[in-house]
Amino acid sequence: MTAQYGNQPIGQHKARTGAGAGAGAGENVLSIIAIVMGAIGLLFLPIVFGLGGLILAVIAKFARHERLSTIALVVGAVGLIGGMILGAVVAG
Repeated sequence: MTAQYGNQPIGQHKARTGAGAGAGAGENVLSIIAIVMGAIGLLFLPIVFGLGGLILAVIAKFARHERLSTIALVVGAVGLIGGMILGAVVAG
């Protein structure tokens, strides 16, 4: 038996897939990883962690259009440049 309006069977609903459930954390995975890598890059190996965070942030911004990607870009850049400056000050 089908409903009067549409082809949906009566009493049965479409099961929700993972698309709508928990979309807050799942859509910003690359951005969160980039933020963490940028913060680590400020203190340890800025070339590796800062640059890695910056690359992940660019991918998150332009390929996946994540919300936190702009923050990740800033943190990655600060981790890269700030870490190199901090390393030069400590070494010199």
